[in-house]
Amino acid sequence: MHFEKNILLTGAAGFIGSHVARFMVNNYPKYRIVVLDKLTYAGDLKNIEDLNDKPNFVFIKGDITDASLVNSIFNEQQISSVMHLAAESHVDRSIENPMEFVYTNVVGTVTLLNAAIKAWGEHADRNKHLFYHISTDEVYGSLGSEGYFTEETPYDPRSPYSASKASSDHFVRAYHHTFGLPVVISNCSNNYGPNQYPEKLIPVVIRQIIENRPIPVYGKGENIRDWLFVGDHVSAIDVIYHTGKNGETYNVGGNNEWKNIELVEKLCDILDQKLNRPQGEARKLISFVVDRKGHDLRYAIDASKLKDELHWEPKQQFDSFLAETVAYYLQLFKTKSTDEK
Repeated sequence: MHFEKNILLTGAAGFIGSHVARFMVNNYPKYRIVVLDKLTYAGDLKNIEDLNDKPNFVFIKGDITDASLVNSIFNEQQISSVMHLAAESHVDRSIENPMEFVYTNVVGTVTLLNAAIKAWGEHADRNKHLFYHISTDEVYGSLGSEGYFTEETPYDPRSPYSASKASSDHFVRAYHHTFGLPVVISNCSNNYGPNQYPEKLIPVVIRQIIENRPIPVYGKGENIRDWLFVGDHVSAIDVIYHTGKNGETYNVGGNNEWKNIELVEKLCDILDQKLNRPQGEARKLISFVVDRKGHDLRYAIDASKLKDELHWEPKQQFDSFLAETVAYYLQLFKTKSTDEK
């Protein structure tokens, strides 16, 4: 079968990547989606097992820092574009082991960029080739109580994680300017939804409530994040991949700011209802812990460029999307506890 595009999708067994893989495979049968994933702690083949029998899906286990493997994939699979999501992404882990983040996020990205140049040549045609780098709003640093990150905001990373992502962003832009590589970059706010690795805030809170254990909240819980449903992020990625302008950056946000403590309390109230517990019971589990090193106060995205130029907006159904997320983790953790018994 002849495919219009052969897209290399990195990190597709992870949280956001698995949703992107499913969307692309199911919505674009004429695109062949070649997944490369190392299957670290954050990657799980169960996240994409429903795609195994699809004729336009290929899975390859491997490391994006392995240059010989990456080059062979470009050649053998005739890769025409890249959607790069593979990354170490947990700030706490980056504080404990910064080098792991340098290797995966920086060296891995440059390895992919080198393979793209080698396969497509310099000054490749945007209509035929694209390197799409999916990044984070954390590269911009921290905001006070006012203002928003725009695409013009200077980079000011505050953690080893965000520094590694900022570096990878810079390399992508440098390859665009130096070698004429067709690129687009997007920087998104905090994602939530099914398939997220359980060490992130929302799944952690849900699990602690289910198990009646203390809910750790950094500092006073006053740090603010803009929460973006993963399905909305996927729709933005789809639009940017197909219509984003060569060399441009697009911010993706949910217009949905919450203080950590307010979100935790909201989850407590939802879980009390779902678990048939007295209202207010879960809130008793909230436990304030020593704040994380270099904990950014507030992230907030101005996504007006994406709206004005590419006509994308989030659906913003936070209550229903959060309920869907809670239902997913209730089932997941219930199943896991049954399996452990």
